[in-house]
Amino acid sequence: MLKKLLLMLVLFGTSMVIADGVVTPAMSVMSAVNGLKVGISSVNEGEVVMISVAFLIVLFSLQRFGTSKVGLAVGPALFIWFCCLSGIGIYNIMQYGTEVLRAFNPIYIYYYFERNPTQAWMSLGGCLLCATGSEAMFADLCYFSVRSVQLTFVCLVLPCLLLGYLGQAAFLMENLTQNEQVFFLSIPSQVFWPVVFIATLAALIASRTMTTAIFSIIKQATALGCFPRLKIIHTSRKFMGQIYIPVMNWFLLVSCLAFVTTFGSINEIGNAYGIAELGVMMMTTILVTIIMLLIWQVNIIVVLCFLTLFLGLELFFFSSVLGSVADGSWVLLVFAAVLYLVMYIWNYGTKLKYETEVKQKLSMDLMMDLGCNLGTVRAPGIGLLYNELVRGVPAIFGHFLTTMPAIHSMIIFVCIKWVPVPVVPQNERFLFRRVCPKNYHMFRCIARYGYKDVRKENPQTFEQLLIESLEKFIRREAQERSLESDENGNTDSEEEVASSSSRVLVGPNGSIYSLGVPLLAECGGVSNPNFGSSTSFDGSLDGTMDGRRSLDNELSFIHMAKECGVVYLLGHGDIRARKESFFVKKLVINYFYAFLRKNCRRGIATLSIPHTRLMQVAMQYMV
Repeated sequence: MLKKLLLMLVLFGTSMVIADGVVTPAMSVMSAVNGLKVGISSVNEGEVVMISVAFLIVLFSLQRFGTSKVGLAVGPALFIWFCCLSGIGIYNIMQYGTEVLRAFNPIYIYYYFERNPTQAWMSLGGCLLCATGSEAMFADLCYFSVRSVQLTFVCLVLPCLLLGYLGQAAFLMENLTQNEQVFFLSIPSQVFWPVVFIATLAALIASRTMTTAIFSIIKQATALGCFPRLKIIHTSRKFMGQIYIPVMNWFLLVSCLAFVTTFGSINEIGNAYGIAELGVMMMTTILVTIIMLLIWQVNIIVVLCFLTLFLGLELFFFSSVLGSVADGSWVLLVFAAVLYLVMYIWNYGTKLKYETEVKQKLSMDLMMDLGCNLGTVRAPGIGLLYNELVRGVPAIFGHFLTTMPAIHSMIIFVCIKWVPVPVVPQNERFLFRRVCPKNYHMFRCIARYGYKDVRKENPQTFEQLLIESLEKFIRREAQERSLESDENGNTDSEEEVASSSSRVLVGPNGSIYSLGVPLLAECGGVSNPNFGSSTSFDGSLDGTMDGRRSLDNELSFIHMAKECGVVYLLGHGDIRARKESFFVKKLVINYFYAFLRKNCRRGIATLSIPHTRLMQVAMQYMV
């Protein structure tokens, strides 16, 4: 129960981060574009919305070019922006008086709440917006070290923000009636339009950074089985974290445009922004507390002090923004709830499916009982069976055996894994091991790809590279066996199991097949000379041969199988709730999870498989 509760907290925090990624571009861009209303009095709210929509479309359209291609412009633009903030702040402090520096005295917080407690409490949500954007700081770790981020925030960001807000406060003290668009009103007229341009550029950069952070967290959630698979494009060979997710990019754009056009007011968007920010902060505090207890093993008193201070402060701020839920912020909460349900249902269904596959995988004893013919006819050729299991024989293989009248003379279980490096050298791409004794001709292959590898490679090239790697594995295995002085006998002399066996396989139509008898043997009227050649092609190796001849025979067998052709065997495993399951489980598994699985990206979508050599079999697991 505690693990499920922890999962729910993490997924809720993730959904709030994604919701924050929708509100941040809308809030940032509209805040910058609102400066036009100060410079041009004829500009109204509707025109601000239309300009913001245009900027958002341009922003998300440029997202696909990646951070590296626009990184040279981002750094100088943000540095100029922070210099503008600090410069305008210093100008306003010198222009309107330095009395504003007394704000560093915390006693004025007490005076503020004493004069008007209700309004002071309601204004906390607006005060929180001063710290927005810090929740996306984890995305910076893809490009910079922790120390560089700390130094930048302490030595550049914090001083510039403090000077900027102090300058606005000094301006307000002398202009109490001008309490809207304070930042743009406080800009000196000589530099107004350059600052508006820099502010708009900085808003676009900040929005882009938040979108990049969303891509990063979606990728991590997908890797952990908490989000449906989507197409991920790596835009840099140097930095693994620089990615682009097309579907998520356009989904965020549509959501941003819906928020901007629906609310139309920066104040209402600000209320929703505060709820998203506080949701992320509270979940972060709770999770960091758990990490301090279980991983860092910090003293319990220190942990309680940390939790009381930060979570208490965040709950106090959160209470001030709850009053805005009825004004339209509920839309953001509903949005986050839908994302949460999508992630939880996907995690629940994926976990059930994987556990069922592991539980129902074929045992080695069953494979031994089948014999080297696997209870059927071994046809010439190589069959590449794709599956997600790293160990064991998947249950879908048994489904192949009971569905098809023949199976290939060589079977290779291929499992594709993505590793966190740009490119995997071709001589290190495939890892092999035997699944059964040598005369079964069955292998397990793990194909490793980097995030910049060409995934849709030519089938002939892929097959040639796989066969060459398999030959190297067999030669290396033979060398290792020849060095063993106490070798007791090779597994290639294993006897086939007699046909009288108590084990059976149940076919998709309910038919029961004996494991020891080839499936075609039940059809007495079937006579085809090709089948005779296929069984003789099995070429089981004689145990009396010496190591060299055994190696040559196996390599020759592989070449003959390769010449007969390679067929790709794909098994699609789906899950369905049992009839006696609860209604909610049936609804989640049979409809919601099935819909997500049908519309997400399949694991083998990145492979270039010729349709003429593709064979698919579906299998359904009852959970």
